[in-house]
Amino acid sequence: MAEPYYITTAIAYPNGKPHIGHAYEAIAADVIARFHRMQGRDVRLVTGTDEHGLKMAQTARNAGRDTLEFATEMSNHFRNMCGILNISYDAFRRTTENQHKDASIAMWKAMEAAGDLYLDRYEGWYSVRDEAFYDESELIAGEGGQRLSPQGTPVEWNVEESWFFRLSKYRDFLIELNEMPGFLEPESRRNEVLSFLRGNELRDLSVSRTSFDWGVPVPGSPGHVMYVWVDALTTYLTGIGFPDRDGDFSRFWPANLHLIGKDIVRFHAVYWPAMLKSAGLPAPRAIFGHGFLLHRGEKMSKSLGNVVDPIELAERFGVDALRYFLTREVSFGSDGSFSAEAIVMRSNTELGNAFGNLAQRVLGFIAKNCAGKLPGVHGRSEADEALLAQIGATVQTRIPSMVENLELQQAVEVWLQACFACNAYVDSEAPWALRKTDPERMETVLATLYVCIAQLAVAITPVIPEKAAALLDLLGVPESHRGYTTVAEDWYTVLATGDFRIENPTPLFPRLELPADDAV
Repeated sequence: MAEPYYITTAIAYPNGKPHIGHAYEAIAADVIARFHRMQGRDVRLVTGTDEHGLKMAQTARNAGRDTLEFATEMSNHFRNMCGILNISYDAFRRTTENQHKDASIAMWKAMEAAGDLYLDRYEGWYSVRDEAFYDESELIAGEGGQRLSPQGTPVEWNVEESWFFRLSKYRDFLIELNEMPGFLEPESRRNEVLSFLRGNELRDLSVSRTSFDWGVPVPGSPGHVMYVWVDALTTYLTGIGFPDRDGDFSRFWPANLHLIGKDIVRFHAVYWPAMLKSAGLPAPRAIFGHGFLLHRGEKMSKSLGNVVDPIELAERFGVDALRYFLTREVSFGSDGSFSAEAIVMRSNTELGNAFGNLAQRVLGFIAKNCAGKLPGVHGRSEADEALLAQIGATVQTRIPSMVENLELQQAVEVWLQACFACNAYVDSEAPWALRKTDPERMETVLATLYVCIAQLAVAITPVIPEKAAALLDLLGVPESHRGYTTVAEDWYTVLATGDFRIENPTPLFPRLELPADDAV
């Protein structure tokens, strides 16, 4: 059986509709998942919604809604976003599902059995918006001297009876874990967490609430519900069958990668591994905290009126164009900016001109001048061999290595350079001139380009799955050869000696236009 690979997105908090940041994370996770599937691995991609906590209850109450009914409606917006953006998840988990409640209770009982839970009184600063506790030393000053969390959200002093988790017990373990190369990336996130762990006395964590009841009940402790992050993080286990520790769970845990936003790194790199250790479970293999998406260089907020709906962007510019832009534009791990102009530019100049037009002109030439029959190879020149070697190395070595290292932007960049190389080869070999002077050489040039275009289509499939599949269908590339390890030339020989014909193609990426008064 193929080697397993388990990747998760953060579990989204659905007190509002999904924004472009949710789409960015989902697309990045999907690109990685599709890549590993194309490497022949048995992949599980899990996403979902985190529906408990005070913030969710307050939002539903303010809207005059039943909390579960409201949570279901909002969760469906996230599921719908995944469908529209072609996110190939294997499980979409809601924290209000019975299996998840059972999993959370199983985690709680495991931590309790380890002697890591005790009842006490909590007094401290709490941000409802972040669903997070903060020490006095972490707070920042707002307008009028108001205390704010490090994220700039309001905090309030909270006093209540609470169950505590002995987080302080695991300080040395957490430092050692976060010092491990590759566990927490990028390096800036690792340095932040290690600074926190080394520079502060790690306080035990309040893990229950009595001031509201919208959550998973604490077993054997009436009136207490679990702190929302205990509940939410457990979703990563629920997604592969926990509390059943056999089957998918034993195969896929520990997760290969938790893909999250940089604002929730501490929950994943500190609280989560400690809880897993307490429960007798291994920590995830890797955590990656990506950056934020900015709109024209500004952080998005409802007050600024610049929050962008990813579904509207997808409907306007096309799903694959949006997926390509977000993967191509942003250095993975850093903050990035987007605008309608930038999406249009990338789609037209790179997808449209560099790749789409390459396929259009070559396949159209074959359809017209070879009656659609695949051209034969009549010996190869140094230029042919050099191009085939470059494209082969790019597709089968360079891109896989970069995606393995989560260098998604760089992987698309080398793919684009390979497209440029093919276009330069077309111009230098000039098959339209060879048609009259050397028909056999013309066929060899077209055959070389045909194979290169097919390999480039396979390589970019994780990013633009719909358009790449359409091109591979047109090329006649069999499903068995649409992986990074299987794309080769042998299928070409079979097609060239059979009855396969190429039809005159239609443009893969119609030119996008941007109205002068566009406000996106």
